[in-house]
Amino acid sequence: MAKRRPKLAVWKFASCDGCQLSLLDCEDELLAVAEHLDIAYFPEASSRMVKGPYDLSLVEGSITTPHDAERIRRVRRESRRLVTIGACATSGGIQALRNFADHREFINIVYARPEYISTLEQSTAISDHVDVDFELRGCPIDKHQLIEVVSAYLNNRKPNTPAHSVCIECKLRANVCVMVAKGTPCLGPVTHAGCGAICPTYLRGCYGCFGPQETANTQSLSAQWIKMGASEKETVEAYRGFNAWAEAFRSETVKVGNGEGGDGE
Repeated sequence: MAKRRPKLAVWKFASCDGCQLSLLDCEDELLAVAEHLDIAYFPEASSRMVKGPYDLSLVEGSITTPHDAERIRRVRRESRRLVTIGACATSGGIQALRNFADHREFINIVYARPEYISTLEQSTAISDHVDVDFELRGCPIDKHQLIEVVSAYLNNRKPNTPAHSVCIECKLRANVCVMVAKGTPCLGPVTHAGCGAICPTYLRGCYGCFGPQETANTQSLSAQWIKMGASEKETVEAYRGFNAWAEAFRSETVKVGNGEGGDGE
């Protein structure tokens, strides 16, 4: 009798689908992994819909509506392991920019019949609603990290993904630091590795696509930016990108916006 293959499900909430496309972009790697699991539910890629429970669920997107909040609880109940993928799922995504303003005002401006719109006041990460086994950051995620995470759970081990910052990736690529050499504001020192330091490699500052690294010293970086001539407004706007609602970035924008960017001590 053939051994049962673990069942994989891929779910979409409020997002652009980019992280799911990263999974499809794995091509040969995905085919190799697919030999060891059953892709049971993945509407982006197949019309085949196999009912749960699922051994591993990958969840893209943030929670933005009451229906989303109910549905993610159902997904959690049907999933032995649940991994969130991408900035939307791990920190609320670019749509979390509305969290800093009056969302009802946005609705009234954009929609002719705002009374038909049912939405939550905030766009939030999946982990704000259910327990999550692992968070894979990025906008979009790195496909090699994704394959590592899936492979790890297939083999009952902890995923081996980097915990260091983009600065380490710059050093590995022998890049000259754009902050030191050119005075270019860069979020690399506080941003989780994963992109391969794409932007600094092309002499641009890091935009923080992979969210805050563990124990990010945002206060020190903000103080350095301001010493370099960046305004408080520019500093706040830099943190308020793809991962604006991630705690380390969010709290720093509040401090800088209140004039507490300070001395970095």
